[in-house]
Amino acid sequence: MRTIRIGAGQGFYGDTLLPAIETAERGGIQYLCFDSLAELTLAILQKDRQKDSTRGYAADISQTMRKLLPYVKEKGVKLLTNAGGMNPIGAGQEVIRIARELGLEGLKVAIVTGDDVLDQLDRWRRQGIPLTHQEDGRSFELVSDKILFANAYLGSEPIVTALRQEADVVITGRTTDSALFLAPLIYEFNWRPDDWDRLGQGILMGHLMECSGQASGGNFSGDWASIEDMDRIGFPIAEMREDGEFVLTKTEGTGGLVSVDTVKEQLLYEIHDPSAYLTPDVVLDLQQVNLTNIGSNRVLLKGARGTKRPDDLKVVMGYADGWLGQAICGYSWPDALAKAQAADRIIRRQIERIGLQAAKVQTDYLGYNSLHGPLATEPAQELNEVYLRLAVRTDSKEEAAKLGRLFPPLMLNGPPSMGGFLGLMKPRELLGMWSCLVPREVIESNVKVTVSEVRL
Repeated sequence: MRTIRIGAGQGFYGDTLLPAIETAERGGIQYLCFDSLAELTLAILQKDRQKDSTRGYAADISQTMRKLLPYVKEKGVKLLTNAGGMNPIGAGQEVIRIARELGLEGLKVAIVTGDDVLDQLDRWRRQGIPLTHQEDGRSFELVSDKILFANAYLGSEPIVTALRQEADVVITGRTTDSALFLAPLIYEFNWRPDDWDRLGQGILMGHLMECSGQASGGNFSGDWASIEDMDRIGFPIAEMREDGEFVLTKTEGTGGLVSVDTVKEQLLYEIHDPSAYLTPDVVLDLQQVNLTNIGSNRVLLKGARGTKRPDDLKVVMGYADGWLGQAICGYSWPDALAKAQAADRIIRRQIERIGLQAAKVQTDYLGYNSLHGPLATEPAQELNEVYLRLAVRTDSKEEAAKLGRLFPPLMLNGPPSMGGFLGLMKPRELLGMWSCLVPREVIESNVKVTVSEVRL
């Protein structure tokens, strides 16, 4: 039975490129897929685009393509990425520029657009599409005048279209993470749009691959200390059969671990309802998935089921949500935590005294409760050092900036042994996130695929 090999190239914007290079060079793959986008990433890219309209895509695409485009020509590997972010056209132009520099004449670069729906929101509302919050039903009117960006989660269809037009590189904006990995399967195996169980297996594979090293021993909560050579971790590779069954593995000789346990952790990642994991391509049922170790760093997966895809697509929006002001300083033994708590009380009283208008004041003690929050227990012994982080959310940049100026006087006018003051930190604009469902036909009718051939 025919089999293809697909590699995971990236799990987030800023991920290491070294495993992707090794996978392209020695992994025997036909496709390498890069997931650059989280909802937080969209907010980062939006800020980039606000500063420079030519930006808005993942900046590391330049290094990625410079290192990996030669493998497209040498080995026939196709590169699929959603690093286009807020500006897939700009990302495509950058890839073409690099391809010309490398002398890769004839390379075909596809750009998928249509996920950016900001200019359609008013029309949708006039058509009666409510745009109410997906989780709590809040009215869109609460944020309608503060929206900065709006992007729909597209599925695999436009990527498949690009592959059918013989694209070597496909650049998208906001797609689902798993769609990047499903598209090659539909293209190569000619799976039908309603072959739900095979599509379900494809989405399962994509879900396991989308976070790069997280399925091959990274971020593993089991016996993590026994995993070897994490400094040269291998990203996962899927050997996918035409019937949908697949083996998850990695490039031979790399570090990390692909086992039933490491794969299970990624399997459950961000899954709300294992019987109905919603994607634009299929609704995935994970309840009967079977995982079997069949060799060193080889796990066989089968049993996923699929049902009809949803009628709606998710749209995520970002809106202006105030400003963050924060300051950080440290205190040493003895009484490190008590000193930091005393400093917090001093600053909070001064916040009231100067009339700093904050919608929220947040205190964390790094080394004690900054990760566990209210679940943190009192330390059994005195801590060597504790850092106080105090943050405020305000309506204006000027108000947020007032917080930092309260901290330097603590050096001489507060508890003893203050150190590690990080200086006056600039206020940062906050973006709130808004998710809603929109009928897929009003989004997909505006999706376009453009393929350009590199000319020197």
